[in-house]
Amino acid sequence: MDREERDLKRYIAHLRDIKKYSPHTVRAYGSDIRQFLAYFAANGQELTKGNIRGFIAQVFSGSRNKATVARKIYAIRSFYGFLVKSGALAHNPLDGITTPKQERRIPRILTEVEMQEFLDALPEENFLQLRNKALFEFLYATGLRVSELTGLRSGDIRFAERLVRVMGKGRKERIVPFHDQAAAVMGRYLQRRRAEFPQAQDQVFVNHRGGSLTPRSVERLLQAAYRALVRGSQHVHPHLLRHSFATHLLQRGANLRAIQELLGHASLATTEKYTNLNLADLLQTYKKFHPRDHA
Repeated sequence: MDREERDLKRYIAHLRDIKKYSPHTVRAYGSDIRQFLAYFAANGQELTKGNIRGFIAQVFSGSRNKATVARKIYAIRSFYGFLVKSGALAHNPLDGITTPKQERRIPRILTEVEMQEFLDALPEENFLQLRNKALFEFLYATGLRVSELTGLRSGDIRFAERLVRVMGKGRKERIVPFHDQAAAVMGRYLQRRRAEFPQAQDQVFVNHRGGSLTPRSVERLLQAAYRALVRGSQHVHPHLLRHSFATHLLQRGANLRAIQELLGHASLATTEKYTNLNLADLLQTYKKFHPRDHA
C-alpha cells in the first residue's frame, strides 16, 4: 500500500470515527479524493496550483455543475488540511484555490394548501397506509432529515411533552416539538406496529417485513403516495417536506433563528448565532406558527 492510500485510509477513519460523518458522506469524500489522486497519478504531475486548476477544469467540463466542483474542492482541501494538522505535510496545496461561486436557489416547496390537502387525503385503512401517513405527517411536523426520521427509536419520542429527541449530523442531538395531529397518527401507528411486528423492538418505522426502513424507501413511498393522490408529475422528495416546514413557519412570522435551531443546521457560524435560544423559545415559536398545530 502506497503512502497516499495509507493517508487516505487514516483520513476516512478520522471522518468516520472522530467526526462521526454519515456513511454516505464518508463514501463521497473518499470517492472525490481518490478521483483527484488518480488524476495526478495518471498524468504524472506535481501538486502545483496550475495543475490543480487543470483538474478542476476537467471536472467542470464533465459535469457543468458548480456544486459538484465545490464539493470536490472542499473534500480534497479537507483531506490535505488533515495531513497538515497531523504533521504529514508542511502546507495545504489547495490553499489559495477558490471555490466556484454558486447561484443561490430558492428551495422548491409545496404551498400550505397543497401540503394540507395531501396529508389529509392519505388513507390509513391498513398497516402500510397508516405507516406512510405517520411518516409524512411526522416529516412535515418536525422538519427532520429523512435519515433522522428513519433512525428514530421509540424512546426518542416523548408523547406527553410532544417532543422528539433527534440525533443529527455530526452526532449532534437536538429536541424538536411536534403537534397534536402528528402525535395522534403516530400513536395509532405505533400501537399497530407493536401488534404487527413485536420483534421490531423499539425501531419506530419499519418496512413490510418488520425490518429497518431506509431513506431511499421513504423517498419512493412519498413519490408514489403523492402521485396517487394528487395525480401530478411533480417530483416530490422528503427534503421538500423539510423545506416546506421551514418556509411555512417563516411565512407565518416565525423567528429565523428558531427555525435554524429546529432544522439542526450545524455549521459553527449558525451554532454561535443561536446559543441564546432555549427550549421554551422553540416551543413557543413552534406552537404559534406551525400550520397544522391550528388545523
